[in-house]
Amino acid sequence: MIYTVTLNPSIDYIVEVDNFSIGALNRMKEDHKLPGGKGINVSRVLGQLRIDSKASGFLGGFTGGFIADWLKKEGVKTNFAPVADDTRINIKLKSGEETEINGLGPIVTESEQKHFFETLAEIGAGDIVILSGSVPPSLGKNFYDKIIEFCQAKKADFMIDTTGEELLAALPKKPILIKPNHHELADLFHVKFETKEDLIPYGKKCLELGAKHVIVSMAGDGALLFSDDAVYFAKPIKGKVKNSVGAGDSMIAGFVGKFHQTGDAVEAFRLGVATGTATAFSTDLAEAKRIEEILPQVEIVKLEDSK
Repeated sequence: MIYTVTLNPSIDYIVEVDNFSIGALNRMKEDHKLPGGKGINVSRVLGQLRIDSKASGFLGGFTGGFIADWLKKEGVKTNFAPVADDTRINIKLKSGEETEINGLGPIVTESEQKHFFETLAEIGAGDIVILSGSVPPSLGKNFYDKIIEFCQAKKADFMIDTTGEELLAALPKKPILIKPNHHELADLFHVKFETKEDLIPYGKKCLELGAKHVIVSMAGDGALLFSDDAVYFAKPIKGKVKNSVGAGDSMIAGFVGKFHQTGDAVEAFRLGVATGTATAFSTDLAEAKRIEEILPQVEIVKLEDSK
């Protein structure tokens, strides 16, 4: 089984306003409410791929109920730990440019944290736990470390989608996948990249530090896969980008879902590129039909051996 962990989910409240003016009455042109959270996005896309997953984390209040109901309608299995505080609402205001206002998230008590680990008690060897997204401030900076240690004790693999020092700290624990974008990889090693060739030593460095697979997404310039045998490049696919939110989560869903089934990293990369691109070309997360249309367009070339 694949488990996704979203510690700080949200309702994403998307509001469109013509000529937004601070300090004045503004009327909405359009609005949408969607379940938010990187792990939740992964589970939703896995559902489109007809790959089972179980979504966990913390949900609370009427906002948490909205997310739980949405996932139930989509057939996503869930096992969230309930919290007394409301799940947060993130506002995405679109008026020419997009302005985001993200909530802090709930205060999670020690007993609620204990309950969360009980929801993960069934994981074991052969399972993959996907850790992604922000951590509520009340959980502290090392909560991901606690989950990773829990996974290792259960002999389950884990994938982590985070940045900076938190990502560096996770590498020696051998995540099955990390997926920084090119900006995040540059920040990780305090460097600048001009070409995709500049990235290659640093993708390999992530392997040396412990990651089993590394995908570096480069927006409209394609993506790179670093595995134990070689470096692969997926050429960019032409199309109109409508939605960058969730594209990275969709890529993770495609890769992990396929890799869990087959153990073939290159084919997993192919599906990951297709799912990420399908979301980028859609208004919401990728749907099965769009993924199937894009998959034959994915072209992957081997650049060089990893060692």
